[in-house]
Amino acid sequence: MANTYTLIEAKTLGSSAASVAFTSIPSTYTDLMVLLSVRTDVADIYQSGGMFINSVAADNSYRSLRGNGASASSGNGSAQNEWYCGEWNGATSTASTFTSSAIYIPNYTSSNQKSFTADTVQEANTTTAIAMMLAGLCTKTAAITSITFRTFGGGSNNLVTGSTFYLYGIKNS
Repeated sequence: MANTYTLIEAKTLGSSAASVAFTSIPSTYTDLMVLLSVRTDVADIYQSGGMFINSVAADNSYRSLRGNGASASSGNGSAQNEWYCGEWNGATSTASTFTSSAIYIPNYTSSNQKSFTADTVQEANTTTAIAMMLAGLCTKTAAITSITFRTFGGGSNNLVTGSTFYLYGIKNS
């Protein structure tokens, strides 16, 4: 069990941006944890969030459990280049609300395929706000040295002012 969390880097958007990146992630930890508070400018209640690892294409797959206050469902999928990591508040969701998410990446420096879990809650003053748990696997075997967050699939959508991103390194000793 991890007992040491060290803040590697924190980012708060002072203006809208297409993406937020953590580069040059040190290899001195066992695992990584990213805490997000994020909102997008997409003209919808929510927008899928994406996490791009390093700069090398790889197959990524995920399994999700999702509830929205009215129903529950499960799903799975795959994508090239980035991990799907939850639903983030969009421009038409409740004003000034942000999605909260915790993303855990174990053994990020190993030479094995990489996995992650995400616990994501879309904040909203409605009965259909989304809560999700995701587990993902990536075929990349190189150590993770950079992580970029953006709307899933990129495009012209932005992350808005006030979105925050905290990257922690975790040691198990």
